[in-house]
Formats: sequence, structure tokens, C-alpha cells
Amino acid sequence: MSRFSLALRLLFRDGRSGELTILVAALVIAVTCSTAITLFADRLQKTMVLQSADFLAADLVIATPTPIDENWRNQAGSLELNTSSTVEFSSVLIENDEMLLAGIKAVSSAYPLRGFLRNTQGDLTQEETVTKGPEPGQVWVEKRILAALKIKVGDQLTVGEKPLTVTRIITHEPDKRGDFYSLSPRVMMAEDDLAATQVIQPGSHIHYFFQFSGDVQAINQFKAAIKPQLNPSQRIMDIHEDRPELGDALKRAERYLGLSSIVVVLIAGVAIAISTRRYSERHFDTTALLRCLGCKQNEVLYLYGVQFLIIGLLASAIGCFLGFIAQYGLFYLLKGLIPDEIAAPGYFSVFLGLSTGMAILLGFAFPPLLRLKQVSPLRVLRRDLAPLPNSAWLIYGMALLLVAVLIWRYTEDFRMTSTILGAGVVLTLLLSLLIYALLIICQKQLPRLSSVWRFGVQGLVRNRQTSVSQILAFSITLMAMVLSFSVRNDLLNDWQKQLPENAPNHFVLNIFPDQEASFKQELADQKISGSQFFPVVRGRLVAINETPVQKIVSKESQGERAIHRDLSLTWSANLPEENKITEGQWWTDSRTGLVSVERKLAESLDVKLGDELTFTVGSEQLKATIASIRDLRWDTMRPNFYMVFSPGTLDSFASTLITSFYIPQTQKNWLNTLAKTYPSITILEVDAILKQFNRLLAQLTQAINYLLYFALMAGFTVLFAAVYTSIDLRVHESAIMRTLGAHRSFLRKTHMIEFTLLGLSSGLLAALLSETLLYLLYTFVLNLDYQPNFYIWLVLPVFSGLFIGLTGYWSLKDVVNKAPLAVLSEL
Repeated sequence: MSRFSLALRLLFRDGRSGELTILVAALVIAVTCSTAITLFADRLQKTMVLQSADFLAADLVIATPTPIDENWRNQAGSLELNTSSTVEFSSVLIENDEMLLAGIKAVSSAYPLRGFLRNTQGDLTQEETVTKGPEPGQVWVEKRILAALKIKVGDQLTVGEKPLTVTRIITHEPDKRGDFYSLSPRVMMAEDDLAATQVIQPGSHIHYFFQFSGDVQAINQFKAAIKPQLNPSQRIMDIHEDRPELGDALKRAERYLGLSSIVVVLIAGVAIAISTRRYSERHFDTTALLRCLGCKQNEVLYLYGVQFLIIGLLASAIGCFLGFIAQYGLFYLLKGLIPDEIAAPGYFSVFLGLSTGMAILLGFAFPPLLRLKQVSPLRVLRRDLAPLPNSAWLIYGMALLLVAVLIWRYTEDFRMTSTILGAGVVLTLLLSLLIYALLIICQKQLPRLSSVWRFGVQGLVRNRQTSVSQILAFSITLMAMVLSFSVRNDLLNDWQKQLPENAPNHFVLNIFPDQEASFKQELADQKISGSQFFPVVRGRLVAINETPVQKIVSKESQGERAIHRDLSLTWSANLPEENKITEGQWWTDSRTGLVSVERKLAESLDVKLGDELTFTVGSEQLKATIASIRDLRWDTMRPNFYMVFSPGTLDSFASTLITSFYIPQTQKNWLNTLAKTYPSITILEVDAILKQFNRLLAQLTQAINYLLYFALMAGFTVLFAAVYTSIDLRVHESAIMRTLGAHRSFLRKTHMIEFTLLGLSSGLLAALLSETLLYLLYTFVLNLDYQPNFYIWLVLPVFSGLFIGLTGYWSLKDVVNKAPLAVLSEL
């Protein structure tokens, strides 16, 4: 008989006897969850990217102050890309002796390439969805323009020299950005009518946007070809940088999806390691017999290696199939909350699930199998002759390496990977020592306990190494589940905090300082609460430490775009809301000439504390020293600034004020009164952006909920498997005690005490582990505010004690009813 045939026969025998049931179940669950979450997350991410492209009305957008090179259009055509374009500028509209500064948007016939437009003929409750803009000779306007200019649908509106007919009221456009032209009252017209308006003249301040859509590979190829040809005034727009309020939400959701996958893999890995250890210990006798029959160490390793390779391939294939079906179930549950068109599944994700299954089996199962190679032939005569355990670095090193690779694969975040692994390893070592010390203390207290409690506790302290590994296994499992649940809750709560129902939906610019008091009174009279009023001075960064910024900043970075336009500079005595100091200190005295820089911009400019920045404001220059670096939230719909100066630094320059506030739809007409009272102000509406953002967050929230439930379900199943695989020793001991006259009720109580104490201690340690890791993750990775959760310290130990105690009790209930001789004969 060949070695391979012998391996198959041994595998078939173990399969029929149920030896591999727990191990195969754990592996199938791990691969099913991993494949389902990987496929679901991959398709969801692709779908969200496609949907996020709707916020740009295309897959790729080139923003430029002048028309693009015709060769670029030809290149896009050769790649079979669809193209469209828009032109945006400001213009004063005059009708019925009323005057209004509006943002004009001229669109081509193919606009929008992604997303859709919504409009109505008058009744806002009867919106229509369309996929193209107005026809030549027509114009669509926002509702506020009708009230401000005293016109209605069907009337004429003159843009420059061209009279156009108002046919629709705009209620939604996909690519409405947060700049002056997009947020001023909107007028949309056909690009074919643009020349007739005669508004665009040499020197006019115009913004051109050229949109492209098509196959992902073609888009990437086109982007790679165009990027080197861009001049400093041109840029390719990106959802993560040009729409930071959306990009930040997507990044956080992607990180959470990766964390959910890690949780399932980690829990399953613990169960597989315990299952394989049990499997190897139960095969010591078989291996000793094979050694007596002439098998060498390498041949023994080959026999079991082939078996586990076959197990891994079959279980992983089954898991991939089930995971492929499960991810369709998740999308079915979410069908009312996500777009109708879902990105096609990437079959590489299925291969990744198969690879993950094999990697989990190798990393967590291979070290225990190595002990079988060391079994001595003398064990057939001496049953107590067990092989030496593997070295700790091999057992934990392979598992740690696997976890590190998987964390990196799922998150692609070095900081998160190092935080989880570093903190996890240190805490695990410290907790191992703590558990060992507690077991020694418990052993000293045994004489003081009653007989039932003494036997229950003795089950833990008799074999300290086994107890330590079991408690750590359960602690890690519970910690992973708590980590996933807590991050989910705090992530969603954080989103809700930054965008409550009354989140600011209007910005007001160009408020003169002498109008501040009266403007605040206007808001108070209307019972409107606004955000802080910030002074604004327009200036441009020109040098860093006396070196021109053009020689320092790399092309295509955030800093490159910042140095080719005027920045809004402000000053404040107090740290603005939603801002957090990451380096340096906020000023506390009256010293001038200091500046605080936003963190991402500071990284792009490669500046640090103490560097000197030079700005031009009008015809004058201003120098300031960097005193701090700030993290801020762009998705709060409040005024945010790259540069905040210390009070007194900008006093010599003329300034205006900016603020934001929320008003309900019923008070919209008051904005026209406000504009007439303060003719100099500019009112920017961001209702559409808020609506889009909230819809996206609702979809992400539901997806995260279902992913959490799926991960928790797998966690509970694998946790039960881990409990079941650890009961062999208890079964043997129970049979011996029955032989010595112990009653069934006595054994049930000792089992319940032992497993309940195991659960309680695991729950306490899991609470400590989870709180420590949550602090590190929130502080250094996710940028969330950490708040200790004392509720976990109470609920988790009680829950784990009851769950593990009842699981152990249920697993042993049939054993205590069997005759001791029958139990001993099975071992």
C-alpha cells in the first residue's frame, strides 16, 4: 500500500468515527464567513465607489480653468470612454427689477454620465428623475431663484444676452460641490446656448469640468496617460480628496469591514488550534503503532500532512460555496437599502477564501501536528510517554505571522496592523502570567472550600498550562466579538453625532464685521442656532522656511493644489469644534505670529512644528511659525480651515465673516429677505449634499449591521466548538469519579462550577483586552473619541460565565448518564 493510499484510509476511518467533525466544522465556518464577508465587502465597496462616482457625475473628472487638449478627447475615444462636460461661472441675473448673483452651470447633452438629475414643474412632491440636462432654449433653476426674481415656471430668464424659458425646478444634481459656484443659487442651461449669452469673455473666471466614464481598466489607463500632462492649474478629481465628507465615511466603513473579517478568522483560528491539539493527542497511540511498524518521522508527518491537505481543500471548497451563497443572502436582505445595480462578484475573492482556509489550517493546525512526528515507538508499552511539546515560538509564531498577513490583507493599514498585533501580543503575555498567578492562589484556597467547589476549582488548577490556554482562547474569542460590536456602535454613533437632524445646511459668506451683531440678532429672531462666526482673510502660501513652495511640494498632492489658489485664513483664541491637536500645543497667551496647520496638508507640505510659513495677502507678505498640527472633521458641515492663526496675527488685513446654520424647508423664503437686508452676503445651500451623504451613511450602516450579525453568529458557533473540543479530560475524570462512587448530581455541579469559573475569568480578561485595544484603535487608528465602557465589565463576565458554563454542562450531560465502564472503554 502506498503512503497516499494509507493516508486516505486513515482519513476515511477518522471521518467515520467523528474525529474530524469539529475541526472540519470550524474550518468550514471560517472559510464561509471569510468568503462571504470578503465577497460582500468587495462588491459593496465597488458598488459604493460606483455610487460615489455619482457624486462626481462620472468615473473621472478633470477640473481646469481652460478647455482641455483635443488630443485628450481623442485618447478617451480610442479607449471607448463616454465623455461629457460642464462649465460653471457666476453671473448676476436681473428680472422684474430684482437682482441676484447666481451660479450658472452649462451642461453638454451627455451630462450626467453617472447618477441622475431630479426636477419638478412646480410641485415639489412630484419629482421626476431624468438622465440628461435641459434642451437648448430651456433653463432649469432652483426654487429660491423664482422667489428672488419674482418669476415662475414658463417665464423667461435672461442669462447674459440670451433669453431662456424656465421649464423645470432643480431638486437634485449629482455633482454639486462645496464651492462658490456650486452652492450659489443654481441655474442650469444647455452648453449649446453658452456662446449666445456672451457672458464668457477674455479674462472671465470660468471653471471647466470634463467628465469620463467607462470600463475600470480603461479609466485607469486613461488616468495614467493624462496625469503626467496636467499643468499646475489642472487636476483629476477624486472622491476621497475632492469630496472629503464622503471619502472619510467610505474609508471608515472599509476599515470596519476589514476588521469584521479579521474577527471571524481569529475566532476560527483559535477553534482550529484547539481542535487540532485534541486530534493530535488522540492519535499518539496510532502514531506509536505506525512507528513500530517501520514508519519514519518524515513518513508520519507526510501521512497526517496529506490528510490535513485534503481536509483543508474539501472544507475550504465547501466554505467558499456556502460563502458565495451567503453573500447573495446578505444583498437580498439589503435590497431596499442599496442601489439596484450591484457590482459583479470578483472571483478572485473566492480564490482568496480558499487560500485563507488553507492558510488558517497551516498557521493554526500545523504546529500541533508536528508533535505526532516526535511520538516514540515506546508509547505502545508506556501510555504516559507523551512527545515533547513544540517550542513556543513555533506554535505562536506561525499563528502570529498568519494573523499579521491577514490583517494587512484586509485593512491595508500598517498602523492598524501594528496596533492590534503589538498590543495583542504584549497583553496576551501579561495576561498569561496573571492567569497563572491566579491559579496558584486558587490552589492554595482549595482546603477552605466545600467538596463540590473544591472539585470544580481543582479541574482548573490541576493542569495549569491547559487552563491558561483555554482561558486565553475564550478571552481572545470574546475580545474579538466585543471589539467588533463596540467599534460598530461607536462608528455609527460618531456618524450620527457629526450629522444630526439639524446639521447645518446653509453657509453664509462675506458678512462684514460691523454686521455681525445684527446678523446674530436676525438668527435669534428666527430661532435659528448657528455655528461659530469665523473671520476670513484670503491669502496664498508662497514659501516654507524661505524656500518657494513650488520647489518643495510634489505634484498631484494636496499641497500642490493648495499652493495654486487662495486659502481662507482665519484666527481663533479657542480650538474650533471637531478639531484635535495631534502635535504641539494650542496657544494660551497673546503671542502673535503663530499658525496651526491641518494634519493632512502638513504631511503633504512636509512641514513640522517650528517651520516658518510665508503668505501673501493682497500686496503684502505675512510670516507665521507653526505652533501645532490639527486633525479636523471635514464631514461636520461646519466651517473648516487649513490654517488657523493666533489672535492679532491678521488684524492688519481686511476680513469678512463666515458661519453656518440649519433652517427647515419651510423657512427657505426667509433667505431672500436675508439677502436683501445684507446685499453683500453670499448664501450657500448644502441640502443636496446632506441628503446624498445621509443616504450613503444609511446604506453603510445597514451593511455594517448585517456584517456584525453574521460575524457574531460565526463567533458563537466556533466558540461552542472550542468548548466541545476541550472536554476530553473532563470526560475521563468523570468516569473515574463515577467508578469511585460520585453521584451524577455531584458531577453536574462540579462541571457547572468549573466551566462557569472558566467563563467568568475569560469574560473579565476579555473586557480588559477589549478596552485596552479599543483605546489604542480609537486613539491611533480610527480617530474616534474613546470612552471607557464600564457596562462591559459587568455584562461580559456574567454572559460568558453563563454561556460557557451551560455549554460545558450540556456537552457533558450524556456522559454522566453512561456507565463508567462504557465511558472508559471508549477512551
